[in-house]
Amino acid sequence: MKHLLSLALFFGLAFGTFAQQLTQQVPLIEVEGYAERKIAPDEAVFTISLEEKSLRVNDAVTILNKKAQILADGLKKAKIKNYQLIADNYSVDVNRIYRSGSSRDSGYVARQTLRIVTTPVNEDLHKISDAIQSSGDMSYNFHFGIAESTRKSLENTLLAEALKDAESRALLIGSTLKLQGMRVFYVGMEPNYSPQPRYDMNVRVMADASPAPEMVINPDQQTISKRVFVKYTY
Repeated sequence: MKHLLSLALFFGLAFGTFAQQLTQQVPLIEVEGYAERKIAPDEAVFTISLEEKSLRVNDAVTILNKKAQILADGLKKAKIKNYQLIADNYSVDVNRIYRSGSSRDSGYVARQTLRIVTTPVNEDLHKISDAIQSSGDMSYNFHFGIAESTRKSLENTLLAEALKDAESRALLIGSTLKLQGMRVFYVGMEPNYSPQPRYDMNVRVMADASPAPEMVINPDQQTISKRVFVKYTY
């Protein structure tokens, strides 16, 4: 068994060294391709983080569920149109407290994230904000974004455009330097990253809080992009 493991390790190292040497010997042209779209946000999202601590699991869960239900009832009572209330990331953990270099367990903590998703042009945005603040001790973040369905619908189009952009650069280099027999050797893509613009309302209800003014926010266009890295050999 040891001999088999030794042989497998030897061949693995040998193959890795051979692949590296092959890459170093092959003549390569490395180009980058890029494509983007600027589009208006098509969703507005309120994110509410709920947390409840208790010595008993059932008590923490019951109170957390009650908070979520109060918010759901408040949204219905406000007669808000065209929205979705989505529950994410439900968890119950031991409430571990660290003090003076030591730790002790003090009951349990239940957590849940709620998202209220609607459109940026919804005239009831301020009503949603009021409903959250009227539902008790809740804080929230608010941002505009691009729906996942919209991103996916543009995924293949942007990828094709980025690859065409890389190809045109490679052909320009090849024709300028009079390179013959160019062909693709490697294709890689940059990981998708889509930061959301946040409007740091981060509101927490106070006992004497006055009604929130009507929300008037004009979201900027956002950029969806695709970047590829292509190596050509010749």
